[in-house]
Amino acid sequence: MNEANTAWILVSTALVLFMTLPGLALFYAGLVGSKNALSTLSQCFVIACVASIIWFVAGYSLAFSGDGMYFGDLEKMFLSGISLDTLSGDIPETLFVMFQMTFAIITPALIVGAYVERIKFSAVILITSLWLILVYSPVTHWVWGGGWLAQMGVMDFAGGLVVHTTAGISALVIAKSLGPRNGFPKSVKPPHSPVIAMIGAAMLWVGWFGFNAGSALAANQNAAMAMLVTHISAAAATITWMTIDWLKNGKPGLVGMITGMVAGLATVTPASGYIGPLGGLILGISSGIVCYWFVGVVKNIINIDDSLDVFAVHGVGGILGTLLCATLATSYFGGLGLESSVWDQTKTQIIGIISISIYTFIITQIIVIFTRNIVGLRVSDQEENTDGLDFGSHGESSYHL
Repeated sequence: MNEANTAWILVSTALVLFMTLPGLALFYAGLVGSKNALSTLSQCFVIACVASIIWFVAGYSLAFSGDGMYFGDLEKMFLSGISLDTLSGDIPETLFVMFQMTFAIITPALIVGAYVERIKFSAVILITSLWLILVYSPVTHWVWGGGWLAQMGVMDFAGGLVVHTTAGISALVIAKSLGPRNGFPKSVKPPHSPVIAMIGAAMLWVGWFGFNAGSALAANQNAAMAMLVTHISAAAATITWMTIDWLKNGKPGLVGMITGMVAGLATVTPASGYIGPLGGLILGISSGIVCYWFVGVVKNIINIDDSLDVFAVHGVGGILGTLLCATLATSYFGGLGLESSVWDQTKTQIIGIISISIYTFIITQIIVIFTRNIVGLRVSDQEENTDGLDFGSHGESSYHL
């Protein structure tokens, strides 16, 4: 066991959990209406708990045990065979389990942004449970668990495919199945507290260092560079999004700034362990432009109420970073270099994007249909339009004025 590496991954694990609780929860809660803030917090909180138990029971085993091309096995179900002294590389396997658990927590939590303010709480729990077993764990095995994409040499350092592409595609499917909020798109109420959203976004930014730099699984130069490029991308994307917003609307909005920041972080994630600072800058600027444009595409062209822009920010960002990864990893852009040609690696990246997107789309559709038939998807009109989900689903209120 390497004590320095173990210490860093212990810290990174806490940082990644910090991204969901409280970071993402506050970010999303600030962006919804005041009568739905508590329900949004509740959804993020319960997902963290459900995902933890599922990861312990079967998720980790399905993702990281066995030598199957497409699925792991149940050899490590209930963490069987993992003891105090068992190592994964040069860190305790218990720590690797926990580190990967925090990724399994935040990925379905990201999807919350697509269905807030109109989904049944029971549907959130059922969709999350099935999704982790049928989508997240198999895809994790494909990319990080020695599966077929790993054997092809796909590059996904910290989750552009495993986390952001799966979350983004599923968000689109669920939002389409649920249907739009009342009054979408013109009369949907603005965020009730950009202040709370910004606090959550700032926590995401800090936590993302554990997400990306922690994925080096060592306290080394690779982790340091991943941290640097992550920060540069977030800053560049924020400025880019803010500038577009300023030119378009006449004023630089805070919500736009923090949305751009998240887009920059999502986009740099798959490439963060392979690129240099210039690559981080390019990804930040690119994400600010492309993700901004896709927000309008989703809402105004394909007319899907992805409430908090999960697909445009995370899905498109993760795909963009994965696609540009090979090019920006070359020494010309200050990257760490490639073992194959840029075109060969880019073809592998495209195969990863297309296969994971199609698989996620199909399985999520099946999960949504099953959930609709078992517990239903959408709350009543009374709960959605009058009471709000805080009181209607939980019997509590965010604010007592």
